[in-house]
Amino acid sequence: MSAQRAGIVWNPSKVTKEELLSALGESTEVELSWHETTEDDPGRGAAQAAVEAGAEVVLAAGGDGTVRAVAEYLADANSAAELAVIPLGTGNLLARNLGIPLNNLTAAFERAFAGESQPLDIGWAEVQLADRTERAAFAVMAGFGIDAHMITETNDDLKDKAGWLAYVESLGRALDASEVIDVRLSTGEAAAKSEAAHTLIIGNCGTLQGGITLLPDADPGDGELDLLVLSADSFAGWADTARNLVWDNGLKRLFGGNNAETAAQSSDSASHRRFTNLVMELAEPRVFEVDGDVIGESSHVSVSIQAAAVRVR
Repeated sequence: MSAQRAGIVWNPSKVTKEELLSALGESTEVELSWHETTEDDPGRGAAQAAVEAGAEVVLAAGGDGTVRAVAEYLADANSAAELAVIPLGTGNLLARNLGIPLNNLTAAFERAFAGESQPLDIGWAEVQLADRTERAAFAVMAGFGIDAHMITETNDDLKDKAGWLAYVESLGRALDASEVIDVRLSTGEAAAKSEAAHTLIIGNCGTLQGGITLLPDADPGDGELDLLVLSADSFAGWADTARNLVWDNGLKRLFGGNNAETAAQSSDSASHRRFTNLVMELAEPRVFEVDGDVIGESSHVSVSIQAAAVRVR
């Protein structure tokens, strides 16, 4: 382990400093600075303080919201400091997609200090709200529809007790809230296309909790974002969606030899695409989320990618 300066950005609602110190052990080869997040500032300010203190690597110790905020600052500032993730949340989606140890703080710290870094793309969403335009980054997924409604419908107390399984409990209410509407999509490479959909999921990474892969082509460092458009509005439509996600782009790719090397397959109710820039115009406002953080209701969202924005360990 080479001597280095590290800043630990931690969410006190997820872990105490004493717990982190215990997992970290005694290391004389790392100079540490400590930066606590707050309810009003989930990580950007703390990440800035870590970098200004000389951190060569910023450790985001918390849930997806903490990781997103730290990554957003590093990307926005074009910082040379690297990102490391100490996963302590409900979903821990970036950690899952990058193979970072879960439920083992000591192993996560070892990865943070000794692991090789790799480029991580960052997606940016400009969300037009009723009174302002909000610009927000995401490292994993963003969108509207079922995923966003699952977040708003999930009981926080149940999430604290059951973890990510609490999202499953909210699925029925999320489905009821996700009605098919008219959507115009433009990737900048062709004329805007009108279609009907209840869910749009934009991903830099493709895997959810439980090993469920929504976006099989997603690669967090390939310079592109992946898009899944879902439009099922009947039992037959949902059966088609399930077949597409579970078989066509799941088991068939896993066990089908060369099929695993082909692009994600679309169906009547599930469309897979790739892009670097996307404009979404909705017939009516819908809740838009980035990495589990709800931005608000919007009918106009522009999405772009900042390739290799951050180096992550």
